[in-house]
Amino acid sequence: MKDLAGFRALVTGGASGIGLATARLLTLRGAEVAVLDLAPRGLPAPLRGYQADVADDASVRAAVTEAADDLGGLDILVNNAGIGAVGTVEDHADAEWHRVLDVNVLGVVRTTRAALPLLRHAAAARPGAASIVNVCSIAATAGLPRRALYSASKGAVLSLTLAMAADHVREGIRVNCVNPGTADTPWVGRLLDQAADPAAERAALEARQPLGRLVTADEVAGAVVYLASPSAASVTGTALAVDGGMQGLRLRPAGQR
Repeated sequence: MKDLAGFRALVTGGASGIGLATARLLTLRGAEVAVLDLAPRGLPAPLRGYQADVADDASVRAAVTEAADDLGGLDILVNNAGIGAVGTVEDHADAEWHRVLDVNVLGVVRTTRAALPLLRHAAAARPGAASIVNVCSIAATAGLPRRALYSASKGAVLSLTLAMAADHVREGIRVNCVNPGTADTPWVGRLLDQAADPAAERAALEARQPLGRLVTADEVAGAVVYLASPSAASVTGTALAVDGGMQGLRLRPAGQR
């Protein structure tokens, strides 16, 4: 299916994990795709890589401009770049709070701010074409242990998504977010490697999702691309959970009816 033929997309943090899976799927669906990343090396063709740090406004503006010039415009923005944090409110100094919020929240702001003039032009030229998808997290809607800072940042992204959707709906720009559960990504892999018993930690993460396994990057990518596509033309201001049922299901222990 090439329903995104003629669309131009930009994915931040697109060199690995959910971002790379999203960039690949957008390409398979026919879009031309630019990837913004701190280290956009080794990307599979035909993805185009651009170096950018979402914590630096000048870097973001330069990369978005260059990518849009090469693509001939921009229809889709996927704000995926982000960093993690593990701990309670006591475990991080102010500097770490500033760093994570700067990347996870202001990174969305900076990239969106740079892309909005291009998205407005796309919306005017082709109604229904322009969309923004923010990659949020189940941490925005569920209380997870030892994720205070990360949860605060993703809660802000969820609220920001709703505000952006209200601000730009009459300009023809749809804004939505995807809330993954614990996904099998390089970041989660690094967390598991640091655990005293990686196998037991993986089993615990799998068990807290009702489906009994981690979410895959490709599954999250499928939700992102749906929200970005014309199939979701009437969807805006929505948070789509891809979490193995973690947000909404309350199951009894196995063996109980």
